[in-house]
Amino acid sequence: MSDALQKTITLLLLIALGLLLKSKFRNKDQTNGIKEIILSVALPSTIFISLMKIEISSSMIIIPVVTLVFNFLMFFSAPLAFTLFGIEKNSPTGRTLMMLIPSLAPGLSCFPFIAEFLGEKSLAIAALADVGNKFFVLISLYILAMNMFLKNSDDKETKMGGKLKSLFASMFQEPINILIFLAIILLSFGITYNTLPSVITEIFDKTSAMMTPLVLLFIGLAVQLKEGKKRIVASILFFRAGITMIISAGMIYVLNITDLSMILLAIVIPLSAASFWPLAHISAFNLREEAKSMPKEKRTFDLELAVLLLAFSLPFSTILILAILSSGSFFAHTSTLLTSGLVLIALGALPNALSKVFVKVSKA
Repeated sequence: MSDALQKTITLLLLIALGLLLKSKFRNKDQTNGIKEIILSVALPSTIFISLMKIEISSSMIIIPVVTLVFNFLMFFSAPLAFTLFGIEKNSPTGRTLMMLIPSLAPGLSCFPFIAEFLGEKSLAIAALADVGNKFFVLISLYILAMNMFLKNSDDKETKMGGKLKSLFASMFQEPINILIFLAIILLSFGITYNTLPSVITEIFDKTSAMMTPLVLLFIGLAVQLKEGKKRIVASILFFRAGITMIISAGMIYVLNITDLSMILLAIVIPLSAASFWPLAHISAFNLREEAKSMPKEKRTFDLELAVLLLAFSLPFSTILILAILSSGSFFAHTSTLLTSGLVLIALGALPNALSKVFVKVSKA
């Protein structure tokens, strides 16, 4: 058995263990507690170690910029889904998808597998890439949500400046961001991981070791099989993955990326699950409309759809990322990526196409 296959089976078994333990974690606060340990302790420690062990150069500023460009490319590609699935752009469903499709959450769905398959250097690069994504999901998507809300409700009371200040404050209070900036400052003074006191490195090593097992258990615990708009959610996830692969192929070609690890990073980071932050923005505006007793069909966003999309996005992305990383260099060709992307888009469009055919046949 190859090392990649053995590693993949081990990771999948940890996810399966999480599924088996679901009955022990019936309280949502329990699973949220595990998530908080991951995001506030294990993941920041892992990223800090990775950053402190590589040489940071000024040229690396392009990494978060490229990710930010990708976010905007996904944002402008999202309306293609509306054409395929018959969704009106200026509807609660359309506005919700415009928020969620271009967002990324690599922390839970991507970083653990990058660490396992590609190593610490690749993880450090991925952490820098997420800085651009954080700017997009925290600032750009909030401004977008605010604009949609104001157009839909004619609310003139909301002060944009105060909200943006609080978002910047929350961004700089996150443990991951604090340690990223701390690592960059230490490296700029010539301090590396090996020069830190052994007591400090021991703490980071121990807390970092928790990350992969906890993330995989959390994925198993967090999988939700709710009834609802599952067909449109599945279609959107297939479309999102497909258009992501096509954009990744284009960026790999334009930037002339030839290193295998960098190519795989350019593929799997964009395939991360949808971010929680758009849901936070959506929830905030939904509460204001709920307080005014606004009917659901007239609200700016579809909160139920957003929750369902996030619930299925994490396991869906995990499976894709694991498959790509465990396949070695198979996906490291633009032709393979383009073909895979088109196949995934076709799979997403298939249910809607079949339902139209069924309606026409039943009317005949």
